Amino acid sequence: MCYPSPVNRLRRRIPVFLLSGIVALAAASCMSSPTTTGLVDGRLAPCPDSPNCVCSQDTGGAAAIAPLIVSGPASEAMGRIKSVVLGQPRTRLVEERPGYLRFEFRSRIFRFVDDVEFLGGTGDAAIQVRSASRTGYSDLGVNRKRIESLRAALGSP
Repeated sequence: MCYPSPVNRLRRRIPVFLLSGIVALAAASCMSSPTTTGLVDGRLAPCPDSPNCVCSQDTGGAAAIAPLIVSGPASEAMGRIKSVVLGQPRTRLVEERPGYLRFEFRSRIFRFVDDVEFLGGTGDAAIQVRSASRTGYSDLGVNRKRIESLRAALGSP
């Protein structure tokens, strides 16, 4: 039986090490600081120019999305939203105040974080929503799909 020499085994592993380094550098180049979250003058923060965010308070462009329309008091609606969102995989409630919720969603493979926020008015049937990726430029529509999926789960038109 013929076994490869230690030098030949090392030569076969070098491409794997190089590829791992290239992938790590590429991932690091996509990283950016967290997007602005929270309220700005009583409104959800506007989306950046990159196509990785949707917000119901953005008036036009690719970032615009309809708010969630709910029946009943806003406080009850926020409770329903909280329960539906926490039922999603890899989700964590980060901040909760009266009329405001912020969650973190983590992607399955690379563990990228998306911030999802809900703002309920007083007596208003509309719940404002914002979903934004913290890293990268494009999210391939993930944030919009997430909000539409939550809209369907909540029975919102």
